[in-house]
Amino acid sequence: MAQQHQRVALVTGATSGIGLAVARLLAEQGHRVFLGARTPENVASTVKELRAEGLDVDGAAVDVRSADAVKAFVQAAVDTFGTVDVLVNNAGRSGGGVTADIVDELWEDVIDTNLNSVFRLTREVLNTGGMRDKERGRIINVASTAGKQGVVLGAPYSASKHGVVGFTKALGNELAPTGITVNAVCPGYVETPMAQRVRAGYAAAYDTTEDAILEKFQAKIPLGRYSTPEEVAGLVGYLASDTAASITSQALNVCGGLGNF
Repeated sequence: MAQQHQRVALVTGATSGIGLAVARLLAEQGHRVFLGARTPENVASTVKELRAEGLDVDGAAVDVRSADAVKAFVQAAVDTFGTVDVLVNNAGRSGGGVTADIVDELWEDVIDTNLNSVFRLTREVLNTGGMRDKERGRIINVASTAGKQGVVLGAPYSASKHGVVGFTKALGNELAPTGITVNAVCPGYVETPMAQRVRAGYAAAYDTTEDAILEKFQAKIPLGRYSTPEEVAGLVGYLASDTAASITSQALNVCGGLGNF
């Protein structure tokens, strides 16, 4: 649907899985999308792929763990498309194991990638991105059902996503008078490259096959299947819309009934 003026959306972790589906949907909805990921080659190929579909996208490489890189990324988005109307904090990593055996470097990298990055990007978009000067804005953080319940062998990941949910609720209430909404989308099991890595990790931990782990996970989901990246993106697209103006400070599940809280 064509809009009177094209809104600008910034999406991190946008070259595969949920991030790619989000970037594509927001562009299809008429946003100008500036996408980021860690690998320059992946950003370039994703931009090329989406432009070939007739979508208005650009992007740049960004390491969301670096404050300087985040600042440069948001500045590049503003230089390319103008001030930012929608921020989707999607970049993230898995990580866990037996907690007593987790090294500092793993813990710190998961927290830095999944939680600190959300703060960094959000602060930068509010300031350099110009969102705090607008009468409307959308900040959408991709968290996880693991942000609401504990995950066995996933303490760093679960802690980071609980942090994202808490940050979302606090900032949503803080910004509510401004017309900027802040929400978290909490996927359950979604078929993505990261999900395949997670299954491989559990298979190794439990000395079984990835297929057995997949069956075990699917059995826990009332719908009996993983969600798709497009189904998660659908909620992001709705939260970015004008109709969702009264939804803020929420953490909403897309999980096939895995979590009902």
